[in-house]
Amino acid sequence: MEQASSKPVITIETLVNAKIDKVWAYWTEPAFIIKWNAASDDWHTTFSVNDLRAGGKFISRMEAKDGSFGFEFWGIYDKVEPMTLIESTMGDGRKMKVEFFEEGDKTKIIESFEAETENSLEMQRTGWQAILDNFGKFAEKSTDNVLLRFEKTINASPEKVFKTMIDKDGYKQWTAPFNETSQFEGTWEKGSKMLFIGTDSNGKRGGMIGRVKENRPYEFIGIEYYGLVKEDEEITEGPEVDSWAGSMENYWFFPEGNGTKMVVNLESNQEFMSYFQETWPNALEVLKNISEK
Repeated sequence: MEQASSKPVITIETLVNAKIDKVWAYWTEPAFIIKWNAASDDWHTTFSVNDLRAGGKFISRMEAKDGSFGFEFWGIYDKVEPMTLIESTMGDGRKMKVEFFEEGDKTKIIESFEAETENSLEMQRTGWQAILDNFGKFAEKSTDNVLLRFEKTINASPEKVFKTMIDKDGYKQWTAPFNETSQFEGTWEKGSKMLFIGTDSNGKRGGMIGRVKENRPYEFIGIEYYGLVKEDEEITEGPEVDSWAGSMENYWFFPEGNGTKMVVNLESNQEFMSYFQETWPNALEVLKNISEK
């Protein structure tokens, strides 16, 4: 890293047992960043945006899970070479560089950053290395789940689209392509429990149990799923939920001219992938129509 200051530079690295294209996607996609960007189990990232280009901005909201403390880590990209190099300037002016090296079916990551002055060099090295190691563990996980992405341009403000999406009547309308009886129970406040339910052709109640991991009005909502509803029973452990517990569904609302570009990311197993690929575009078209009224 070229130095424009006298700040000491800390360098850390890891070797990830995954191919470089997978590593790059996991490192740069906000839906994945939310899942791995923490130094310990009592911290998590609740929100992330990543405009991956020179001059683009990145933000990650990092919080203690007990809500006692949190901060936003952000910066501006100076240089981006896909699957090779990322250079950036953090919000406090410090420089950071991440290099990716393909080593057969593995990928070496070398990360260098200018140190801050509030904490010891060793504490900073340990904390950043823990995050990097956590990324490695996440990238090496073997899973059949895939990340699906859907976009929709809506001729209404982010505030209007956001409010329409979470309104009880609006929610029933735009989620009807999934189930004509679809509804939610709970509130959209951060940390609150939500039931996303409906009835099947036999009139039996069923659905998903989720937690609102983040709610940034008119900007982002993140839902973490952890259970099933079967009639009046809530199931939060066992083989029925083990394979997908902890999966996320994320909604971003980006201003675009006088309208909104809405981006949805969700995790799906192979069984439901084609179903979601068919129904989500229909659901977002309904949301567009009712938001533009």
